[in-house]
Amino acid sequence: MTARTFDPKRIGTRVAAGAVLSLAGAFGFASLVPSAHADTHPATTKPAATAHVAAVTDVKADAKGANTSADKTGGNKAGVKAGATAQDVINLARTQVGTHEDASGNSKFNNWYIDSPLGEQNAHRIGAKSASVYKGQSWCDMFVSWLGQNTGTKGMGADAYTVSHAQWFKKTGHFGQTPKPGAVVFFAWNGGGIKGIDHVGIVVKDNHDGTINTIEGNTGNAVKQKVRDTSTVAGYGYPEYR
Repeated sequence: MTARTFDPKRIGTRVAAGAVLSLAGAFGFASLVPSAHADTHPATTKPAATAHVAAVTDVKADAKGANTSADKTGGNKAGVKAGATAQDVINLARTQVGTHEDASGNSKFNNWYIDSPLGEQNAHRIGAKSASVYKGQSWCDMFVSWLGQNTGTKGMGADAYTVSHAQWFKKTGHFGQTPKPGAVVFFAWNGGGIKGIDHVGIVVKDNHDGTINTIEGNTGNAVKQKVRDTSTVAGYGYPEYR
């Protein structure tokens, strides 16, 4: 895989609350964490770097790429009930299986995130001038955020950084160790709990044999269905499905 370069000057030197910006030292991104892996396996991950970003919660995304049109009451123009079910998220994720990034390492999910209000908010938190800082960066968590925003899922969170996304779930009391369909699954290939998280996806099914079926973005540079050993899981985030 082609290595990606990242200029730290593009995103400034500090994040929200005055924390020092942490750049990815080797591989991965989910948004940016030292030694983070955003792909299927550490041996096949692509280098990337991003910033430690606080998770944005349920921003109504009306930017290019959004499929929902939420109104101020939390409903939508089509009259669909507010919120989403786990199956809604899984169904949408399945429609994206096979979606690839382009030769530059950019995907439709990067483009959506860059154009969305939540991308701008997170860019400002890391001291970047614009959300274009996310162009060409690893996009596994952008894919998860896209699923949440496009289904109107409550309590999904929206981030480009796996570690801060998981920390947000834990802070809000929606993080645990039980695989459930529609849960946001955080992987830490080498252990280390939340701080060791490398990658993220969506749980499709618990096989009750120590494995789970998932759908993940930025896996071999595409959206793929996988079967994962639960020993690689750091934990699960639980959206507020209806």
